[in-house]
Amino acid sequence: MTEPLKSPSNLLGFDFGTKSIGVATGQMITATAQPLSAIKANDGIPNWDIVEKVIRDWMPDLIVVGLPLNMDGSEQPITQRAKKFANRLNGRFGVKVALQDERLTTASAKEFIFTHGGYKALEKGKIDSVSAALILESWMENFYQ
Repeated sequence: MTEPLKSPSNLLGFDFGTKSIGVATGQMITATAQPLSAIKANDGIPNWDIVEKVIRDWMPDLIVVGLPLNMDGSEQPITQRAKKFANRLNGRFGVKVALQDERLTTASAKEFIFTHGGYKALEKGKIDSVSAALILESWMENFYQ
């Protein structure tokens, strides 16, 4: 008899970028996610001590990293960098990592923030973290399908 697929209960999501990496936390009970503070990056390299602190604080069962793809599903130059970031998270911290298609999440995040706070609320770090929350929620929706 095969074991049923165990649902991770506590999740972290990352929206990889070269200047800013959005971060969100989520949980499977309600299949919702909340943006956290974005982490500054220098050419895609974050301060790994900050990443470690976030992982220690939230103790995720799974980390979901957004996979940037073109609208036709093909890879773009940043796609490989996001995959490398995901591999580093797994290698450094021993946490399982999944990739999630992130097409249109930045546009959706901007729309959400603008609707709830107007033009002045459209800060880069906030957009990235709301994008990370949308990536997580998208992964959770796909998990149950």
